[in-house]
Amino acid sequence: MKELLRTNDPTLIAFAQALLGGEDIACFEFDVHTSVLEGSIGILPRRLMVRTQDHFRASAVLRDNDISVER
Repeated sequence: MKELLRTNDPTLIAFAQALLGGEDIACFEFDVHTSVLEGSIGILPRRLMVRTQDHFRASAVLRDNDISVER
């Protein structure tokens, strides 16, 4: 798996997941349950991961919708 997006904004993660789902690109959100450790204040970013072979296409989908992706 390869990191596609890292953000503290849960709405951005949800939007990115919807875009990728519309293109049949499987993605998985990492660090969702770290809120238990941090006290739910949102300082630790969440990561959106995709399969390595889908990374290029997923990056293009997000960039086309003005979402910057990790390099």
